[in-house]
Amino acid sequence: MVSAGRTADSIEVTAEGLQEELARLQFQKQALERELAAVVAHLGSVQRALGALESALVTPAAAPQAEEQYGRLTEQIMAYFAQVGDAEVRAREVAAALGRDADSGSINAVRSTLDRLVAASRIQRAGRGLYRTGPS
Repeated sequence: MVSAGRTADSIEVTAEGLQEELARLQFQKQALERELAAVVAHLGSVQRALGALESALVTPAAAPQAEEQYGRLTEQIMAYFAQVGDAEVRAREVAAALGRDADSGSINAVRSTLDRLVAASRIQRAGRGLYRTGPS
């Protein structure tokens, strides 16, 4: 049978080990909390900067002329996909949303730009004539 003295010593050693582990875990928790606070602060600043850049791309300073408007087609299409989320849309729907569905030339310009964006992996082809945003 185990003596009461050895059992008490064993419990005391176990308690000391647990106290050391507790102190180590508390220190690690504080370090992780500081790191998380820094990441959250950086995330907020990156989100604000990205929001400012996106609004600068979407909101023109003045009403664009025809050539300037067509030069911004890629940005306009990407802004449209940001609005529709993961929905599948047709080129004609994109053209209509951008006010570029007046003639077949304008719609074909949208189709060509969509194909370039697919090739660049910025959007996906979801099916025949269907497009959606790529994986996040």
